[in-house]
Amino acid sequence: MSLQGQKASKPRRRRRRSLLEQRALIPALLFGLVAAGYFLPQSDQHRLPTVHRQGDSTARAPVGCTIKGNISVETGERIYHLPGQRYYNETVVSPAKGERWFCSQWEAWWAGWRKSKV
Repeated sequence: MSLQGQKASKPRRRRRRSLLEQRALIPALLFGLVAAGYFLPQSDQHRLPTVHRQGDSTARAPVGCTIKGNISVETGERIYHLPGQRYYNETVVSPAKGERWFCSQWEAWWAGWRKSKV
């Protein structure tokens, strides 16, 4: 029997992956899962805040939204007022002029409004 015949008769053993090679697959799989998440329909849970739009028929604050967004007549600057600030009670929100209510300071800031200095 020749040497080649002996090699052919032995079953081939599969090479086991090293631990290092197996660990290298984990980040690739995680990246793939995260990337796939961008193509799935999104829930409302993580969306950016919805700012109350211009043209609402009522100037009353939505439930839990007490921050008044006002547009300065002189400069056109967008300013928000918090309850307890100096001009909060005098400030009137007029949605027809583009003024609005906010539920958090973050929402107001995100929409491009600045906090009242007084």
